[in-house]
Order: sequence, then structure tokens, then C-alpha cells
Amino acid sequence: MQLINFSSSGWESWDVARQPLIRNEMPVLVDDDLLFEDVSGAPRAATAVNHWLREFPLNGAPAVRTWRNNASCLCEWLTYLKARGVRPFGDRPELRAALSMYAEYRLAGDLKDRWDHSTWNLHMGMLSSFYQWARDESWCETVPFTYRMGCRMADGVLVEVRQNMAKLRMPRPHTTIKYLETDFAELFVRALAGLGPGGEPDTRYRRPREATRNAAMGRYVLSSGLRRQEFTYLTIYEVPPLPRRPTTLPVLMPLAEAITKGEKPRTTWVHYEPLAELHQYIELDRAASAEGFIWRPPAKLGNPLLVEEPDWEGAYLNGERRPWRKLRPSERLRLVTPDGQSPLVGLQSTGKPFVDWATVFRRTSKRIRERYEPRFPTVAPHRLRHSMAMKTLADLVKGYYQRAAALVANTEDDAAMALYLTKSEPMLVLRDLLGHTSVSTTEIYISRLDVTRIFREVHEGSHAAHGPDAEAEASAEFADEVDD
Repeated sequence: MQLINFSSSGWESWDVARQPLIRNEMPVLVDDDLLFEDVSGAPRAATAVNHWLREFPLNGAPAVRTWRNNASCLCEWLTYLKARGVRPFGDRPELRAALSMYAEYRLAGDLKDRWDHSTWNLHMGMLSSFYQWARDESWCETVPFTYRMGCRMADGVLVEVRQNMAKLRMPRPHTTIKYLETDFAELFVRALAGLGPGGEPDTRYRRPREATRNAAMGRYVLSSGLRRQEFTYLTIYEVPPLPRRPTTLPVLMPLAEAITKGEKPRTTWVHYEPLAELHQYIELDRAASAEGFIWRPPAKLGNPLLVEEPDWEGAYLNGERRPWRKLRPSERLRLVTPDGQSPLVGLQSTGKPFVDWATVFRRTSKRIRERYEPRFPTVAPHRLRHSMAMKTLADLVKGYYQRAAALVANTEDDAAMALYLTKSEPMLVLRDLLGHTSVSTTEIYISRLDVTRIFREVHEGSHAAHGPDAEAEASAEFADEVDD
């Protein structure tokens, strides 16, 4: 089984009447003999998979990565079935027997073939979606999965849900999704800057010029909760302007829909100090990296997009006015400023755009473990988003933002933000910042973090504020109890 990515380039020379109605970069499965039909003319299972994949953009999955993940899952499954002579749309007992063997192969087989439980569950969800679609579209009569029905609350309404019995029981969700506590987050940012735990220079680490860039971006993401694609392809024109004076309230930051997950526009925020640090990097270290360097994107990316008259909303690109919110990552890499530079925030010391943040974060994590803190985790970009969510919710629950908003409201500065923070529930605020569709999504997301710690700390703080009299009064309630 072969998995390729479709490209319509040069379709005019193909023996077709019109351009194929297949999106560029759409994954396509092809059998090793390059045929889509059997000798009898019956379409093969790969044809059904390709039909399913082509409908993804219309079914709420516009991201290329989602297409590829699902295509890879089906490619693995069809290859396994073919090697064992099992028809993908055959009898249910035979398919269930093959699925049982597949579980042994993936969960207890050779190390090179073995998956962890989360990967297995992810693939079972994809296979389940495919077989449900195939049955609805009359490609098959049955599915190889068994389901159990249950109920849960969603937005205050009891809804029926279906559980795939092929999925494995997992540990409590909050033990599998990690975030950085405040002390670890600060340790991480200092290490990105080439500093030790106390802020002293790390003499064993030759501090490169990029250290200022790395620390500024790390702190910015910890404050704003941006996803990797969102901060990797952020341009200097989209960074919010620095307020004229320091403010306790966060600064709003609209995000371009073309670089957000699912291309859904949203507005997040960033605090004053991280924003000021990023501006300082842009004005000093970044300017030094770009000085004297002329950026021209590689030919494989396409022709340069020359930027003229840039502002907060957009610019003229090759003579036509375009908004930043419409520019996808591949187009942003082609941008060239009037000074001949790339406008992406992160630049290498050579002036080229920098996009490999995952490697920087991983290497920094390893250095921290080896030199300072053996318990320090490997930090992926998304862990910083989890950390922002936890820190923000903790501050909302503890009333930090509400108190700050009250002070600002009294000075009639940032009144809209102050009103929003004082009138909105914490979960609604976090929903907006993270870009979730509903507060139910935010509640499920937060339930996978150690949210009980936040309320425990609030309770302990409230308990301490009431003093020993409250403790004595509560104890007195049980003074007269007699054991049975």
C-alpha cells in the first residue's frame, strides 16, 4: 500500500478532460500494483478511503495534518489486512478476529511495531469513523467494532454518547497531560536565555545570540497560550503595540485565522512584561540578526511576496492589498519586507526565518535535567499552552484579574477589558482565550489538568484568611459527638 500527497501541478498533460476535483496535499492511498479496481472491476478499499479523505474539508477537518494522520492510520490497517488475506469490507467475525490480532501486534509485538495506549486509542477512533462512514455510504454492511452507550452532561443538557469498546482504559486524564508549574516555567525561560536557576550566567553554556530570541518567545507563549504554528509564523506587524505605560491588565492580541487550528479566528491576550520583552528583542537582537542580510525564499516555496506599506491589518503584496489574517504559513515564509528581510518574529543569527522551536525547547529541557533538575520534563511547544491555561485559570479563580480590573476601572483605562473580566465567569474567559467552540470543550480540557490543585490552594488561602477562630468554631460543631 502506497501513501502519496496529491498535487495538481501539470494536470493539463494528463489524459483527463478537466482538473481533478482533489485538493492539493490531499493524501491518496494506492495499492502496490497502482490499480484502484479488481479484475472484476469492483473498486478496492483504497478507493473508499480516498473518497472518505476527500470529504474531510467539508466535515470540519480543514487541517492537512488531520488528513495525513487519518490516511496513515488507514494505510497501516489495510496493509496489515492484506498481508493476512483479510478483506477490509468482509464478514464481521473475520474482521473482529483480525482486529484482535492487530491489537496483539500493536500492543505486545516487536518493539519497532509497538504503540502506546494513547496511539492505539487514537487509531481506533479513526478506524471507527471510517467504518461508520463506509456503512452509511454502502461500502460495507457491518463494522468490526462494538459500542457501549452512556450519557454525559454538555452545556447543561444530558446527551447520549457512544464508547468504542476497542479502546483501552487510560490513566486519569490529568495524569497524562502535563504543564509547567510557576517555578519550572521560570527555570525554563531562564535556561532559554542561557542563565542558571538563580538568573546567573550559565558558564558551561556558550550563550548564543539566539538566547534572547528564545527566552522572549518562550515567555511570550507562556503568557499568551499560542500554539506552535501561531507563534512560529507570527509577523512583527501582528505583535500588539506596547502600551504607553505598564498595565496590570493583559493586552488583547487578535490571531490570524490562516494560522490558527481549524482556521478559526480568535483573540487571546499577553501580559505587559512578556510583550515588552518581545518588543525589546525585535528592536535590538532581531534587528542585529537581520542587518545586512537579504532574505529571498527558496524557489520551492514560490515567488517572493514583496511587502509594501505594512500596518497592523495587512500590506500590499506584489502590488495588491492583502490582510495578514489570510496568509497561511507557506505564504508567510515567502514574505520579504521593504528592507529585504523576513517579517517573521523569530530569525536565525543569519537573518533567515526560524521555525524549529520544538528542537530548541527539547534541547533546553535536556540541559536543565542534566545540570539543574533531574525531574524536569521534556517541553514541547504545546506544553507551554497547557501551562498558560492552568496559570490563567488559577489567577481567575483567585480573583487576581478581577482585582486588577477594579483598579483599572477606577482610572477609566481599558474599561472594556475591565468590564469583561469582572462580568465573565472564569471558564468563559478561558474558553475565549483558548479558542474553544464551547465552554464544555474548555471544561473537558481543564479536567485533564490538575484543576483540583487550584481550588485546593484557594480554599487553603481562604482558610488562612479566616484565622484560628474559624477553625475553633468548626471544631466545636463536633465536640459533643459520641461514637456509636
